Amino acid sequence: MSTRDAPAAVPRRWTALFFIGLAQLMIVLDGTVVNIALPSVQRDLGISDGDRQWVITAYTLAFGGLLLLGGRIADYTGRRRTFLVALLGFAGASALGGVASGFEMLLVARALQGAFGALLGPSALSLLTVTFTRPQERAKAFGVWGGISAAGGAIGLLAGGALTDYLDWRWCLFINIPIALVAVAGGSAMLTESRREGRARFDVPGVLLATAGLVAIVYGTGQAESDGWRSATVTGLLAAGAVLLAAFVLVERRVPEPLLPPRVLADRTRGAAYLAVGLAGAGMFGAFLFMTYYLQIVKGYSPIRTGVAFFPMVLTVMVSAGAISARLLPRVPPRALIVPGMLVSACGMLWMLTLEPGTGYAGGVLVTGLLYGFGAGMIMPVAMNYATRGVDQGDSGVASATVNAAQQVGSSIGIALLNTIATSATADYLVSHGRSPAVAKQALVEGFGTGSAWGAGILLAGALIVAVLMNAPRPETRPAPGAETEVPLPAHS
Repeated sequence: MSTRDAPAAVPRRWTALFFIGLAQLMIVLDGTVVNIALPSVQRDLGISDGDRQWVITAYTLAFGGLLLLGGRIADYTGRRRTFLVALLGFAGASALGGVASGFEMLLVARALQGAFGALLGPSALSLLTVTFTRPQERAKAFGVWGGISAAGGAIGLLAGGALTDYLDWRWCLFINIPIALVAVAGGSAMLTESRREGRARFDVPGVLLATAGLVAIVYGTGQAESDGWRSATVTGLLAAGAVLLAAFVLVERRVPEPLLPPRVLADRTRGAAYLAVGLAGAGMFGAFLFMTYYLQIVKGYSPIRTGVAFFPMVLTVMVSAGAISARLLPRVPPRALIVPGMLVSACGMLWMLTLEPGTGYAGGVLVTGLLYGFGAGMIMPVAMNYATRGVDQGDSGVASATVNAAQQVGSSIGIALLNTIATSATADYLVSHGRSPAVAKQALVEGFGTGSAWGAGILLAGALIVAVLMNAPRPETRPAPGAETEVPLPAHS
């Protein structure tokens, strides 16, 4: 049981890519569009300062904790079916959040968004994996996918600022509904069903250990921003998460139907791709946050002006991912793109060290954003491609979930770590220079520069690790294994 010969489906699969990409855009947008609206949400619903973080945390905990389970559900129950159900569920949860009359209702909606996102992300990426099997077409498809993943955060800032300024914060949630419905309509018509052979058997101990471990790490790193890395809560959560995930690895080696088969991680190139995604997320998401704060707090930009300021970076990501990575990926080894991409992005972060409160846009954030975007467009499509490349078709859902989890955990740890470093550097500057308004802005800039320098260090370390581990040669020109023997399931199975 598999899919049809790749060549026979050319017209449908490129159209299908559009609807799969819409789903990915919706997931990535939701990571930033609500953040911009958070002050308005807090005022409107009367949420306390201590509770406001849960509007974000409820989503990230459910999303990060349930990803591996979501990937396995897609493998066993059908990737197309899971994709469509997750889209409808995400739309329903967004509608519930948009009409929320209080904090508790919004919290439930955000947790449901995260849970359905944990189904949607792996099913979308696994559909991409099983649909595009020929190296050149796969490279183009993952170029589009990587461009959406890397640029979606900046698009979310622009959309969040515009919706909050000109309409209402509730539209930051309502906007998901038409996107999801269009993706459902197109996915129903264009996507072919595929799933793992045999009866669904879920690894219950693995599900519990993986979910609890990921939740502990994501929540622990989130708490580190407010409580500090040395607090008993943070260290306890991180230690518990590490122990639970170590136990998960041991369990997976012994159960007959593991949630995450060791063979998925054992491949050297695939493991390096997961590391690349995780380290890129750890290094780059923090720097993106610093650029946002620099523009709004130091330079006084409005939310929508901040979004517009990031637009050149979005274009650079798209050009880098679609015109460069997609063309070179079928011709060169993966590390020949990922390593330079990490180095270029690291240079963008180091450029933050040159910023001052009076630095102009063209010589400051624009340069940082262009370098950052160019590097991201070289990293994400290639790493995501090789994170799912060559995996057994029955494991494509869980392989897709693993790369999503690597990005989620990496970005959570990176944001918390770099924000803590930046905050400490700002506090040290204020202690030694006083607290006038001018000094306060300079202190923020010092903190952003220090945090970005550490982010650059993470990327440089990632470049070295990928250069050593990812020894895969350039792709072969024939289809991926199994591509010629696949037969589609009925469209509505």
